[in-house]
Amino acid sequence: METLTQILADWGYWGLFLSAAIAGSIVPFSSEAVLALLLGVGAHPLWCLLAASTGNTLGGMTCYWIGKQGRPERIARLGIKPRQLARARKFMAVRGAAAGFFCFLPVIGEAIALLLGLMRADAWITGGTMLAGKTLRYLTIVLSYEGIARLF
Repeated sequence: METLTQILADWGYWGLFLSAAIAGSIVPFSSEAVLALLLGVGAHPLWCLLAASTGNTLGGMTCYWIGKQGRPERIARLGIKPRQLARARKFMAVRGAAAGFFCFLPVIGEAIALLLGLMRADAWITGGTMLAGKTLRYLTIVLSYEGIARLF
């Protein structure tokens, strides 16, 4: 039986896009494994970067949409405590939609996207800054992989 990661890698760039979308949402998943598998079999790094970045941004925007629904009880079901929400709101009040850049961060990235939706931050600015941050993250991973692969 193949693992989900291997199945998605078998789908190529579309599988990477889907795995990144899943990973960018509230569902825990590692799109980096799919990315590494594709790079390992010779997939083009630029296409991998494009698929991973856009997919992960789409997943992040689903978190934004959940937050935009504006029901704190829904957000509480995701495991975010009221104290964490208050701290994050304070952080967001200063940075606004540009905080979407930091949605690439593990664990708190989804919370940032949720809060941006909850605070009704501009969706286009949020999406653009989120895309920039996630692209930079995947670019770092691709360049790191390419550098390590050259050693062997």
